[in-house]
Amino acid sequence: MGNTTGFITETDCYLFGEGTHYNIYEKLGAHPTTRSGKKGVYFAVWAPHAVSVAVSGEFNGWAPDEHIMNPIGSSGIYELFTVSAKPGDLYKYVITTQTGELLYKADPYAFQAELRPGTASRICGCTDYKWTDSRWMEKRKNSLPTLGPLSIYEIHLGSWKRRGENFLSYRELARELAEYIKDMGYTHVEIMGLLEYPFDGSWGYQVTGYYAPTSRYGTPVDFKYFIDYLHKKGIGVILDWVPAHFPKDAHGLANFDGAPLYEYSDPRKGEHPDWGTKVFDYSKHEVSNFLIANALYWIENFHVDGLRVDAVASMLYLDYGKQNGQWVPNIHGGHENLEAIEFFKHLNSIMKRRNPGSMIIAEESTAWPQVTEPPEYGGLGFTFKWNMGWMHDFLEYMKLDPYFRKDNHSKMTFGMTYACSENFILVLSHDEVVHLKCSMLNKMPGELPDKFSNLKAGYTFMIGHPGKKLLFMGQEFGQLREWSEDRELDWFLLNEPLHQELKNYFRDLLHLYKKYSAFYGEDYDWNGFEWINCNDAERSIFSFIRKSPSGRNNILVICNFTPVARPEYRVGVPKKGKFTLLLDNEHGLLGKEQQAVYTSQKKPCDDRDYSFAYPLPAYGAAIFKF
Repeated sequence: MGNTTGFITETDCYLFGEGTHYNIYEKLGAHPTTRSGKKGVYFAVWAPHAVSVAVSGEFNGWAPDEHIMNPIGSSGIYELFTVSAKPGDLYKYVITTQTGELLYKADPYAFQAELRPGTASRICGCTDYKWTDSRWMEKRKNSLPTLGPLSIYEIHLGSWKRRGENFLSYRELARELAEYIKDMGYTHVEIMGLLEYPFDGSWGYQVTGYYAPTSRYGTPVDFKYFIDYLHKKGIGVILDWVPAHFPKDAHGLANFDGAPLYEYSDPRKGEHPDWGTKVFDYSKHEVSNFLIANALYWIENFHVDGLRVDAVASMLYLDYGKQNGQWVPNIHGGHENLEAIEFFKHLNSIMKRRNPGSMIIAEESTAWPQVTEPPEYGGLGFTFKWNMGWMHDFLEYMKLDPYFRKDNHSKMTFGMTYACSENFILVLSHDEVVHLKCSMLNKMPGELPDKFSNLKAGYTFMIGHPGKKLLFMGQEFGQLREWSEDRELDWFLLNEPLHQELKNYFRDLLHLYKKYSAFYGEDYDWNGFEWINCNDAERSIFSFIRKSPSGRNNILVICNFTPVARPEYRVGVPKKGKFTLLLDNEHGLLGKEQQAVYTSQKKPCDDRDYSFAYPLPAYGAAIFKF
């Protein structure tokens, strides 16, 4: 093995080679430390194909050969301690390849990066932070996310709000965002690509610095403050995470030491032809270790509550986005990526063991089975899966002229045939309001007032339907333009009554959702849902019940998707009793003095013995408790 400095031990090298060094980021990378009473920085990098490696930076005038690193035995790891470097300095690794080429690479394990367009890593000084969210963390540890309310505000930090042309900082965002989310009633915020990335137009999904929160909004300590502040306000934080692929930027992971290292060497496995990116080689223990330790790093060091894993389908299928001849079958001749499957099982098992109450969410767009089943039962082990099928059917229905909805009624009911097959999140994400797909409001048919009425009815159906919830920023108040990362949301629209009313209505829905466990307590149990009438295609009306775990305060939801009012709409109910109107889309959440109470009569309707009549407006939506 050879001698080491004592900072990286033989045990470290062994565990890294086995893919089980879950805190490898404490050893690889750049770490300010003291040796023999002298302050300096310890550098370590994995580059097994390199002829030699040096550190070049501000501390040596970017000289390519002044600080040569030492190999640690046959581990492929190079190390160096120098008193010349200090926290705050920019640096890169200079890798001499087998062909004699010099590559200037950013540090894969850097905790901080230079602000784009610069591409260097920055020696991160103070990463210590005095957390004040112990109450939140204790509650998280003892909770099961599948049983509680989960309503997620998906956000791109750089375009939520700005100061003129400038980004808000993490600290500014913490205060403004917490106030907004608290008022609206969301439980969590999900932040689009925040791991350091070079190109704004990639929205953070082409990562070059997996261990560094982007410097666009501040330092790692600033980001810890952001999370701490939201936790103290009772708001959870989810990060988008991209273990599927990485860009070919010269300073990044691609051909890191002059040969494929982090990516598969065969381009049929190692490249996405449609995206022009590289695919991680999950068969290499050191690569899977890099990613799994990275997931743990954000959950454990930054107190992040969950990771939403981007593009899971592209990892699971070897032929994803590829033509015949562009991909290699697995050892059984199939198109499943067996190494990626094992990677997910490993990731989800270790996360659940080390961080109970945290979430790993799959953006998986196919019918891959058992995504949210535990690995010990043959599943992948994710906490939740995005319900892309529901999203597609819902939007196809909502875009239709109401006249044609009766012929597409099953688009709104089909989701219930598989609603309990996975732990689903119903998503209306950023992907649905870009690339000429229109904003949520402009997907709706009709004149402007009709669009708002349609959207209110649609949001009511979504909140009532089993599954956790996610909505992309701006869609809660009826953003008219498609989203762009280059500008802030059109907040001026809130000066218009219709936009303000929509925002208030969605806020009322979210607060109602959190208040009554019937909306979320039995999300993945067939006993928690019951159609009253799913066959009223002619009138395009849906009615259903959500049952609470306790049996008290059950919920009845009615949604009318045509512009025809039904003054004496009769709905069947399971029993004799009183039904209290909590919310309708004309008034929003009703105060106690406004809540009408309807008593069911023994009058058959919807194949039930009891029913009551209610004036259902055009595009009317109503929620009752009983």
